[in-house]
Amino acid sequence: MTATRPDIAYAVGYVSRFMENPQEEHWVAVKRIFRYLQGTKTHGICFKPGDNIDFRGYSDADWAGDLADRKSTSGYTFMLMGAPVSWGSKKQSSVSLSTSEAEYIALSLAIQEGKWIHRLLCEILAAANETGPELMIREDNQSTSTSSTTTSATK
Repeated sequence: MTATRPDIAYAVGYVSRFMENPQEEHWVAVKRIFRYLQGTKTHGICFKPGDNIDFRGYSDADWAGDLADRKSTSGYTFMLMGAPVSWGSKKQSSVSLSTSEAEYIALSLAIQEGKWIHRLLCEILAAANETGPELMIREDNQSTSTSSTTTSATK
């Protein structure tokens, strides 16, 4: 699902589950979404001007967040000059045995998306004879952060 309004993505996705057999409560929820859209139609994403292009990503995972099957969910957000340009979340396909493992899987998903956006930015800026930004991805698990940036010669 591609959306330009991530603020309503969950609500729309949830209500759409009941399209085959909608009840009155679902119509009430749809009307509430419409009222929300009416009240926020002037909201938007603002890019702030600046000399350097700041591009950074954030990655996170909830370890065993789904109580039914104990699978984790990965999530990421990429910001360009202070405004979000890409975001996503995905339920992991396997059960993680530790928080670090769940964070590594989330970081891998974020790196894939980040590399694609980074290459696109570098191509666009190369056409304008400018250098591309550095790709920086942050995540909140200290052990994952330390071990993913440390090189070791031990086996």
